[in-house]
Amino acid sequence: MAALTIDPTEQPRMYQQTLLQDGLCDLLENDKFVDCVLKINDREFPCHRLVLAASSPFFKAMFLSDLEERKKREIILRDVNPDVMGMILRYLYTSDISLTEQNVQDIFMVANMYQIPSIFSVCVSYLQEKLVLGNCLAIFRLGLLLDCPRLTLTAREFICERYQLVVRDQDFLQLGPSELALIITSDALNVEREEQVFESLMDWVGHDQKSRVKDLSELLHCVRFRLIPVDYFNEKVERHQYLRFNQDLVKELELVKDAHRGRLPKPKRLSKDEAKGGDGSEEEEDDEEGYLPGILNNNPRFGMFELDLILMVSNTGTVAYDPVGNECFMASESTEIPKNHSSLVTDQNQIFVVGGLLYNDEDKDEPFKSYFLQFDPVSSEWLGMPSQPNPRCLFGLTEAENSIFVVGGKELKDGEHALNSVMIYDRQSFKWGESDPLPYEVYGHGTVSHKGLVYVIGGKSESKHA
Repeated sequence: MAALTIDPTEQPRMYQQTLLQDGLCDLLENDKFVDCVLKINDREFPCHRLVLAASSPFFKAMFLSDLEERKKREIILRDVNPDVMGMILRYLYTSDISLTEQNVQDIFMVANMYQIPSIFSVCVSYLQEKLVLGNCLAIFRLGLLLDCPRLTLTAREFICERYQLVVRDQDFLQLGPSELALIITSDALNVEREEQVFESLMDWVGHDQKSRVKDLSELLHCVRFRLIPVDYFNEKVERHQYLRFNQDLVKELELVKDAHRGRLPKPKRLSKDEAKGGDGSEEEEDDEEGYLPGILNNNPRFGMFELDLILMVSNTGTVAYDPVGNECFMASESTEIPKNHSSLVTDQNQIFVVGGLLYNDEDKDEPFKSYFLQFDPVSSEWLGMPSQPNPRCLFGLTEAENSIFVVGGKELKDGEHALNSVMIYDRQSFKWGESDPLPYEVYGHGTVSHKGLVYVIGGKSESKHA
């Protein structure tokens, strides 16, 4: 038994808990003292009322109430997947559960429905560890749905740190007004310019203009317009199609224009009921500091304190150089960078590495692919992106129109023939595709982009045309 591996003199509480749980599991497996059966559809789960009541306030209240279930041996549960309930019951008896990205949300929902805090906490910890760009918004919304502040705040922090990437996700456009407000009101938003917050809000409204324009009166107070340059405010904000014909919104923007002229409204004090819950005195209220409207908030965001750095990337680590302070420091100790790679910094300050060989023995048709990594400045780690198909070397690398272009090069196969193909990675769909080929094969060339056009310069070609 598991309890035998624990020293009862050093860990008496853990020893007793483990011994008790092992004993309960043994009773269940041998159908001893079973006094309750949970029935879901055509599945039955024998168990003990004592275990259910001790693990769940829901079942405890049921068994102590005057409901019929108190006396019945068989308890029918509805709207529950029997496989999920089976996993939860197994955990209550063994502390063992196999969470996956496919089942964690269902288990989380059932744990919330039947008030099982131990399972709830395990699911929260699992989801916190599994936060990535592809699921952070879904986990954020799940935390709000289940009223779980711990999960909601962790997901919001992740979103704020990577806001410029998250807004590219189609799930961002599916957020509700209150969900969006919780994100864009945060001081922790990692944006260099407040214009990015305004533009992302307008994109969100444009996704469903008819139903969302009405939310602008509140959501505009989440944007810190005093941090936006006056010229941009006059040209892009005041003249925006969603704002200029709405008199209520124009009136709100007048507050910002007055602030630009140095005229701020008198700060409003909270009412006695709001400030003190109805118990405050007049004297206390007079001492209470007033508040300006949210639309006049001018506190800088987290991302506005960033430094400009030069990164030197190699297979032994990533070193950052601060040209202002004339200092170097280790940005990442990851050694997973391939030796033969090309690196790219996009207009949005995203850093990518492409190159090297990645072998997948499960893919019989194309076992070799190239590494494709993105640097995460928050965790100082290189994140694995969808592998580049058709591995190659001596290629050109550039970006244009929200896409990354891998141009020409030499194939990493027998013969190492030069290539004329062009692979494109779409940063919005997170997928690779292929565009029209070059007019000739080329490798060892320079590749740049300008105003949406990609240029190939120099290089060598087997056909001698470069």
